[in-house]
This record gives sequence, structure tokens and C-alpha cells, in this order.
Amino acid sequence: MTEEPIFIRRRISHYGAVSKLNLDAKNREKVQRLLGEAERKLEVSTASNADHFPVVCVGGSAGGLDAYIRLLKHLPTDMGVAIVIVNHLRFVATQLDKILPRYTAMPVELITEGLVLQPNRVFIIPAKRDLHVLDGEFRLKPISKQRGWPNVVTIFLRSLTRHWDGKIIAVIVSGYDGDGAAALCGIKEVGGITIAQKLETADQPDMPESAIASGCIDFILSPEDIARKIAQIVGVKSGLTKAPAPSSIARDRPRPSE
Repeated sequence: MTEEPIFIRRRISHYGAVSKLNLDAKNREKVQRLLGEAERKLEVSTASNADHFPVVCVGGSAGGLDAYIRLLKHLPTDMGVAIVIVNHLRFVATQLDKILPRYTAMPVELITEGLVLQPNRVFIIPAKRDLHVLDGEFRLKPISKQRGWPNVVTIFLRSLTRHWDGKIIAVIVSGYDGDGAAALCGIKEVGGITIAQKLETADQPDMPESAIASGCIDFILSPEDIARKIAQIVGVKSGLTKAPAPSSIARDRPRPSE
């Protein structure tokens, strides 16, 4: 007899216990539904976070689209890494989740509250939101900086240093202002890697220039070379990369104080 998967046996046990409770039909159904949702969430979370896979945060703004496309076209699609693109848009809804699937075979998702981080996927921050990570899930909050340039890249990078156990790779590409630069030294303090786009390859060099000026950048590269460096860092041969046609590691590290 084939042994049932552990989560099925656990669910049967839970439902058996529920059946013994003195509940009316409506409340019993509610409890069973909540148990089912919790089990499904646990299955996804356990599968995706078991190895504390690396997260690559790509922060950009004006001119960032060109950098994202060039980066994704040269990234292997099976590295076991989550790519999170944090593009600071305050008022205009992002179109990146519709554009970028043309340039990578990885699934591209617009982030929603509670979405679980998974490897071999590209995640896009929605407009008008600060992005955090907690317990392997994305958390969205109303944008906190109401005036001046947003600092959503800095906020997400700092959240990663506090709440993510896998390796962190911070990439700063084309964009106005200096979002992300203030968090780069913190990334290095927890054993992460920091990369800035080479200024002459950026449409708007402000963000990578500010990142370089922080004194906490490990590599300064073109988007194509950033892709190769990420693959090298996670131990994947980037020469195997093949971009689709336009259509369709773990680490022990101290946590900084909250």
C-alpha cells in the first residue's frame, strides 16, 4: 500500500478531530475550510523556503525597463533564485508584469499581499506600495514617503536583511535620485552581494551613481554582465542561458536589530 503524503495524513487527522467537536454544520464547514487554507499555505511555504534560496532585488526607476530586459534576457531561468523588481512608481500603475514575460521563460507576477516567495520566478512591486517580506511572504503597505522621490528600494532591501535567511543580491540599475543606496552597507553586513549598473550603460545614472558613492558596491557591470555575475554567484553556468522569443545560499549570518 502506498503511503499517503504527510500533509494528507495530517489533514485527515485534523478533519477527524474537527468531526468530534460539538459544532453545528455551518461552523464545522468554516473550521474545515480554514484548516484547508492553512494546509495549502503550509505546503507552498515549506516547498519554496526549505532551502532558503537566494533573492535578487533589482531596484530601478527611469530607464530601468531597458536594464530589466537586458538582465532577464541573459539570466538562466532555473537558478533556484527569486527575482524581485522594485521600480518606484508613485502614481502610475506598473506595466512591467505585462512587458517582461516577453523576455524570460520564468513566470512574472505582480505582487499581492501574502504572496509566497518562490524560486525561478520574477516578482514585480505594484505602484503606490512599500514592499516588505515576512515569514517567506510579501507584505504590502501604503507608500510611506509621500513627498520627494520614493524610497521603496531601500525599504525592501532593509526588510530582506531582517527577515530573509537566504543569500541576498542587491542590484541597482538606471533611475533618478538615490533610492536603495542607504541600504547597501546593511546588505554587505549580513553577507549579501551588491551590484551597480555601469554608468555609461544606464539611461539615467543617478541611482547607480548614488549606489557606487555609498562605498558598499561589490561590482559595477553592464546589465548583461550583471546576469552573468548573478549566475556565477549562485553556481550556475550562464552560458546555458537561452532567452525566449519576444512573444509570449543558504547562509548563516547575524540579523541586524529591528
